[in-house]
Amino acid sequence: MPFQPVQPEKLSRAVVRQIEQLVLRGILRPGERLPSERELAERLNVSRPSLREAIGELQERGLLASRAGSGVYVADVLGSAFSEALIELFSSHEEAVFDYLSFRRDLEGIAAERAARLASATDLKVISQAYERMARADRRGDPTRDAELDAAFHMSIIEASNNVVMLHMMRSIFDLLRQGVFYNRARIFQQHGTREELLDQHKHINDALQARDPAGARGAVEAHLDFVKSALADQIKSDKNEDIARLRFEHEREA
Repeated sequence: MPFQPVQPEKLSRAVVRQIEQLVLRGILRPGERLPSERELAERLNVSRPSLREAIGELQERGLLASRAGSGVYVADVLGSAFSEALIELFSSHEEAVFDYLSFRRDLEGIAAERAARLASATDLKVISQAYERMARADRRGDPTRDAELDAAFHMSIIEASNNVVMLHMMRSIFDLLRQGVFYNRARIFQQHGTREELLDQHKHINDALQARDPAGARGAVEAHLDFVKSALADQIKSDKNEDIARLRFEHEREA
């Protein structure tokens, strides 16, 4: 017969599996500090030697990293998504901006459609809260903070799609956006009324998701990113026109 005796699982192995799942599902995020050894052992109800064995295995595999005098952190596993050379190309070539927005349009449209069908009630609550934080933000606030709230809203939709591959891929993409690699959201805000239009677009996305309308959610995301692409193109053109006008002005003044 093909049956084998059932072996009791080592406690350290159970700890490894739990932490793996938390990282895989995006609950433990890159750079996040784990609780102290004593606290974590108590939460997991395991001995400290068993916990150390599990942490050691996860460090060897590159999922966790220790910092001297600081503790144990989730490793920056997103950093390998793009090489430094490619990131530099992204930031210095205009066409990459629009390819990035097209990529987001396609992937986030699919994610929104999935979220409308598959999200749990708690997923939808997280999305709604992310939108409410955007709506409550001071209209004269810091553009960097606005960008963070925007990214958090979109990431909450990705998370609600319940696809771990899409989650980690898009999290790496948004990390580059927060670094200003693709474009600076503040540039789009230079256009009068754009902030209010963007907030209204996010409201339409949230409304469709809360109504569990897959087609409506996908359409709202696609319309939003089409607007961002158009607004950014207008801002880039305006910047170029300003450069030309400044040269013309300087030349006339020196004549």
